[in-house]
Amino acid sequence: MSLFNQLYNHSPVFIQNLMISAYGYQWKKRRFGGIFQEEYKAAKERENFTLQQWHDYRQQALQKIITHAFEYVPYYKESFTQQGITGKDIKKLDITTIHTLPALLKEDLRLNGTDSLIASQREKNGSFFSSSGSTGTPVKILYSPAMHQRWFALFESRIRNWAGVSSNIPRGMIGGRRIITGADGKPPFYRYNHFEKQVYFSAYHINALNARSYLEGMKKHSVTYMTGYAMSNFFLARFFKELNIEAPQLKAMLPSSEKLTPEMRAMFYDVYGCKTYDSWGSVEACGMISECEHGSLHINPDAGLLEVLDNEMKPVPAGSAGDVYCTGFLNFDQPLIRYKIGDRITLGNKVCSCGRSMPVVDEICGRIEDIVIGKDGREMVRFHSIFYDFENIKQAQVIQETADIIIIKVVAENKLSKDKEKIIRERIESQLGKMEIHVEQVTSIPLNNNGKFQAVISKIKRGKQQGG
Repeated sequence: MSLFNQLYNHSPVFIQNLMISAYGYQWKKRRFGGIFQEEYKAAKERENFTLQQWHDYRQQALQKIITHAFEYVPYYKESFTQQGITGKDIKKLDITTIHTLPALLKEDLRLNGTDSLIASQREKNGSFFSSSGSTGTPVKILYSPAMHQRWFALFESRIRNWAGVSSNIPRGMIGGRRIITGADGKPPFYRYNHFEKQVYFSAYHINALNARSYLEGMKKHSVTYMTGYAMSNFFLARFFKELNIEAPQLKAMLPSSEKLTPEMRAMFYDVYGCKTYDSWGSVEACGMISECEHGSLHINPDAGLLEVLDNEMKPVPAGSAGDVYCTGFLNFDQPLIRYKIGDRITLGNKVCSCGRSMPVVDEICGRIEDIVIGKDGREMVRFHSIFYDFENIKQAQVIQETADIIIIKVVAENKLSKDKEKIIRERIESQLGKMEIHVEQVTSIPLNNNGKFQAVISKIKRGKQQGG
């Protein structure tokens, strides 16, 4: 544990708020300083592009990124050369022939992401950021400050602004950062980031007993919209409704990270009196989908080129779901070309009444995990922090047998040490409290009946969380 975290964990709440605000100041400067304003303005202007303008823009962006990758990224130089692709071939490639390039799998990114996938010519002051790694070892993505600003210019203009909100007004966030130590933390179950006007709520303490502390944080800091984990936001809204707690009326809900369901939309409208705006993106920052004010999901062509392919690597027709392969246009330090990101979408073919010439998506086909329920009624689906920094873990699955028995199945490159098994148990208990936890190392984790991997399985139902 870092010195900062040790100091934070042993500090009173007001000191923790100061520390979070100082951290927030650095984050705000990194994301919204530098070239952000000019990138934001350009993103706004591109929203009015015609189909032809978007075609030309994507073609130029594609040429720029693949030429850079071929010249400066060792992984692609070798990979393309092995396929018999030359510099001349690269210069002729366009959107219709990109399928001739090899795909990049998540395992390739895990193995090569911090060395041969890094460009020899880079922007200044880059740092690595990890994905959630909810099903195994996280991938690490290199962001320069300029890259962060390009990405957040799109995020601000397309995700926040389309929902009628911005980064400059008070918001609430339910995310994976552990702002409260231990499963048995005491209220308040939120901390405040002054510089970003952000109330950060714990995702690990949402239950009926604690719901009023969450309400207190929303009212105290005049939260106008909520972001973060879709399921955690849904749990909180449902507790408000079940307890007849009158929640603040919000401008918008902007959930992320998990599949947004019609039930969630209905609950958010019922409790907060506002529309919900769906979106799709990732720490890899190689593609973005955002929901407009007319309720359509649009691919953002300036974030990256999205190919939606079947198992034979052929484009799927509108109305059929396919795997997403991303070629990002923003990150030249660590280009991702034809990257199989692990998500599926269904393309649409309608013309949206919003008037934007940006492709429409019928559905973001995210996975829906089971809900693990603690003995005190807390609910959660997110367990990515359990496997953080365990580089040799390839896949992992959390199974709740009863309210106080959890089984962790792990696929790893080599045998897990007793110390690592102990850390996994401690991390589970830090989220759910004292439990009987079994860590099992297995050679593979079976897929469900739909052929999909399920990271979280619970064998108990809501209201049945007594032990046994």
